[in-house]
Amino acid sequence: MLRSWRLLLCTPSELYTHLYNGRLNHRTPDLKESSCSFSLDPTFVEQFANKESTFGFNGLGHVAYVRSYSRNGEEWIDTVKRVVEGTFQLLKAHMKGEQKSNTTNFDEQFDTEYRPQAEDMFTRMFNMKFLPPGRGLWAMGTRIVTERGLAAALNNCAFVSTDYIDKDFTQPFTFAMEALMLGVGVGFDVRGTRHKIAIKPNSTKLPPVTFTVPDSREGWVESVEKLLNSFLSESEQDRAEVRFDYSQVRPKGVPLKAFGGTASGPAPLQELHEKLRHMLTIRAASSNQNGNGTHDPCTNNTVDVRLIADMMNLIGRCVVMGNIRRSAEIAFGDPTDETFMNLKNYEKCPERAEWGWTSNNSVFVDSQRTTLEEYETLCEQVKRNGEPGFAWLDNMQNFSRMADPRDYKDKKVLGGNPCLEQSLEHMELCNLVETFPHHHADLDDFKRTLETALLYAKVVTLLPVHWEQSKTVMEENRRMGVSLSGIAQFLARENGKATLQHWCDEGYKFLKDQDQALSKQLNVNPSKKITSIKPSGTVSLLAGATPGMHYPLSQYCTRRMRLANTSPLCQQLADLGYHTEPCAISPHTTTVVSFPVDYGDSVKSASDVSMDEQFELAAFLQKHWADNQVSATVTFTKDEADNLAKKLFEMRQQLKGIALLPELDAAAYPQMPVEAITQREFEDQKAKLKTLRCLLAEEKAEREDQYCDNDVCQIAVQAP
Repeated sequence: MLRSWRLLLCTPSELYTHLYNGRLNHRTPDLKESSCSFSLDPTFVEQFANKESTFGFNGLGHVAYVRSYSRNGEEWIDTVKRVVEGTFQLLKAHMKGEQKSNTTNFDEQFDTEYRPQAEDMFTRMFNMKFLPPGRGLWAMGTRIVTERGLAAALNNCAFVSTDYIDKDFTQPFTFAMEALMLGVGVGFDVRGTRHKIAIKPNSTKLPPVTFTVPDSREGWVESVEKLLNSFLSESEQDRAEVRFDYSQVRPKGVPLKAFGGTASGPAPLQELHEKLRHMLTIRAASSNQNGNGTHDPCTNNTVDVRLIADMMNLIGRCVVMGNIRRSAEIAFGDPTDETFMNLKNYEKCPERAEWGWTSNNSVFVDSQRTTLEEYETLCEQVKRNGEPGFAWLDNMQNFSRMADPRDYKDKKVLGGNPCLEQSLEHMELCNLVETFPHHHADLDDFKRTLETALLYAKVVTLLPVHWEQSKTVMEENRRMGVSLSGIAQFLARENGKATLQHWCDEGYKFLKDQDQALSKQLNVNPSKKITSIKPSGTVSLLAGATPGMHYPLSQYCTRRMRLANTSPLCQQLADLGYHTEPCAISPHTTTVVSFPVDYGDSVKSASDVSMDEQFELAAFLQKHWADNQVSATVTFTKDEADNLAKKLFEMRQQLKGIALLPELDAAAYPQMPVEAITQREFEDQKAKLKTLRCLLAEEKAEREDQYCDNDVCQIAVQAP
């Protein structure tokens, strides 16, 4: 808990925000110019200079760090220092903004008071007892945050509802596009269909207007807004045909410095404009019936499920193909809606094969009203392709932990994020942080880590996002998700769930108390909900942990990582004895590197954990830890498939969300990301490796944003 701070008084945090261009644009001033810098004592940091980093899995964690999170040649000690100093710089700025009057020795007081906590955070992060999300590792303490004030860079995922398109039609689509371009995964619903908004043709009374697309994220988003308004505005004056001039958009291949990646040129945006225009033009000119008198959702002249999904998916595809971000979307719909249920039936909707892959699709079910027969119908589709996922919206709205009585805290929640570990309101973003219980010897040490993780996450909520509506809901809720990973390893170490239950129950109570005290000292609202189980992925690799609640394929595995052929890591890893080979799909651009992994003695393999056990672990964590949600992908065998509906019905009052996946053939395609191997094969591979100490990587012109840091909830880039 933060020590009491006598200068905290209730005044607006004007240090942070000011209106920009009169619209949804809040920006944080340069915190260094605001005398809010914070630095760790160099003599303290120097103590870690010769300590070996505890990266996991025989170099895999180290390589994942260098590839994805090291900025401009940073080593782990540098990244940890940047993140910790950035966190306390934001904390210092908030506290300075909250004081009633200037205090000449504020900086000295703050640094003296909080340096011990900063040093504790450094130590625990360096030793990987907790880690910020990948986005925090990349952006915290950089100009993205301190000068540009892009708080979205520190948040993982978001949700936007289309239920309000009668008030502002373009908002959910432009919000989703900008959020995706900032690396934020987005959930959306199709509720807006109830308004039956008409699609109108461009006005023939007005001459076409030309919009020169600015070379910026905001410029791309504005171009889509103008195009949509030209078909959906009530005012004919706004429905002139819009033409686009792309001459200001930087050419393909130019590095994008702030967030990494390289410019795509205008082609992906141009294609998005063309497809949206074509789609809306056809609908504007059509009636609700096609030529043979049957309903055709592709020619419906009102906004329907198909149009909402198509537009959101096309936006996601543009972001991916634009090489801007790896996009993640989830669509939520009604299980009785035939159109929604057929969104990925490419026999019925063949054109959607080009963009339907950009979202996972889930249905809202009800713990009281959805019948066993309805689950059975839904599960017939799940058996084929693993979709839809299931979200019990009434449980999301009515409960915190499922062990506790109904508290109705989240009655305004309308959906969740792409991995479904966070319940979210309209326009709300989520902020996650990860802890590793198996890296702790006792509960007291774990609690100290929880205190530090809570402080990091709470500080992230202090930085306002630049969408005004999002800012309002986030300041009200201060929602975060303190998560656990390495659960399979902890269960193996403790030989069962008894200790895990004790740690979860005691840790949760501790966090709730800490949050109350911390919120009071910061003069902000207590966080509405504070715990989740995120699926994890890359971050858990850094720490040598199994991801979230999931079990490894086998104790011994080969994990494969893909690197650009131009990366200097390829030759370095080959020289160190790692097996490298051309990628089977793109040999001219990509190299595949194999790492031998040992998840530890007594850790159960996924093949040894039944479908029922996976459901029960998800329910256990929803009961004892997560007041938000548990991100769980339950795999099932052919023999278990017929029991899916019965299990969902049985667990309907114990879960908030679940994804299901048919068990994949171990050799489903070449160079699988994970492959089970024998102990002998593991030892043979490991024996060839030299000590990995220092790796050099290119300056980040290309990097992967991990959202929730898990490949399961991300969209795999497909060839256009």
